[in-house]
Amino acid sequence: MEEIKNTVAQIMRNWEVKKKGSHDNPDTWLGQVLTKKERPHVQCNYFKNGILSLKVDSSTWLYYFSIQKEGLLTNLRKRSKAIKDIRFRIGEFK
Repeated sequence: MEEIKNTVAQIMRNWEVKKKGSHDNPDTWLGQVLTKKERPHVQCNYFKNGILSLKVDSSTWLYYFSIQKEGLLTNLRKRSKAIKDIRFRIGEFK
């Protein structure tokens, strides 16, 4: 039983290190493709089944990013082939 406990603990530690230091996450991709002006107005909501959901802080930015969607999608796909689509919604940031 102790061996299982140690194995699970090691897996969790490795997962946390990978999560914190990974270059393979949506926030890193966004930081690479968005301008300094755009970045404060968008936040990753979730990335699941190839769908990247982004929260934006106003209807103005929702409209802006909707117009820029195809170019943004193309640039993000250069960083990860797993991205199939982007969805935008207005929401408050944490």
